[in-house]
Amino acid sequence: MNLIIGLLIIAIGAFCQSSSYVPINKIKSWSWESYWMVQGVFAWLLFPLFGALLSLSGTGGSFGDLLALMNADPKATWMTILFGALWGVGGLTFGLSMRYLGVALGQSIALGTCSALGAILGPVFTGHAHDLTSAVIIGVVVTLIGIAIIGVAGAMKSAALPEEEKKKAVKDFNFGKGIAVALLAGFMSACFNIGLNFGQNLYLPGTKPIFQTLPATMLVTFGGFLTNAVYCFYQNSKNHTWGDYGKKALWGNNLIFCCLAGLLWYSQFFGLSLGKGFLTDYPVLITFSWCILMSLNVVFSNVWGIILKEWKGVSKKTIAVLVTGIVVLIISTFLPQLLA
Repeated sequence: MNLIIGLLIIAIGAFCQSSSYVPINKIKSWSWESYWMVQGVFAWLLFPLFGALLSLSGTGGSFGDLLALMNADPKATWMTILFGALWGVGGLTFGLSMRYLGVALGQSIALGTCSALGAILGPVFTGHAHDLTSAVIIGVVVTLIGIAIIGVAGAMKSAALPEEEKKKAVKDFNFGKGIAVALLAGFMSACFNIGLNFGQNLYLPGTKPIFQTLPATMLVTFGGFLTNAVYCFYQNSKNHTWGDYGKKALWGNNLIFCCLAGLLWYSQFFGLSLGKGFLTDYPVLITFSWCILMSLNVVFSNVWGIILKEWKGVSKKTIAVLVTGIVVLIISTFLPQLLA
């Protein structure tokens, strides 16, 4: 039963993340850099801080005790933040991949790359390569196959639709530029899981298993916030968009949807922490949990892509290829446990 509960919680978090770009469409008259910065305050600072505070429940400790623990292990703390900053680059380009490829294809390529590299490089960088059993490796390979199939569907869509149809679904559609950006986004985004691996022991004694990765998540997202803040403020200066923040009439609407986008985005890692807490008896799935989260993100992002009519007008053959890729990804989420 714990296995089902754990996977279900991770799936709910993945669904929330895949939905996080929907509220952004409701933001009015702000440039990309402005709304990306504001939603980032919620996604990368406030909600992760709330998660870290929640991890203290039942420990008898305070937030000061948690900070003292992090200060006592500076290498783990700063490496977690460093890889968070590197992940921040992935977060920036991830948003651009949505711009050029749409929700479905952009997330598929970026998250697929992130999934495989994150699952493998996390244990390798932290000296736990022995956790990469054959079952985990096979699961990663199957995940990549599923991503590749979806990529083929995207290429078929790009080749078949006339330019005006592509623009209707995705205003700034650019397949070549989008693929390059999505691959870079995936590579850098994998640093998130590497950061989590470095910070995996940064929690107070007595912390419930379902909350143990939340303090490390806070450090990773803090590093990512710094990277994004530098870039967004640079873009505000370059594009003369500082005035966005002064449009008082828009703050009510835009703040609500930025907050909602940030909450939905953070839910994936909150769900990952809770889900892993139910998978403690399944070490293979613990190692593979990052891949599970990313795979489900891709599945749900393509569901949203269909809902948002990004695949409207393509052939039945293309849809069949897309559905095949989604099915392969769903199978990959539990395959390692079957092989263990």
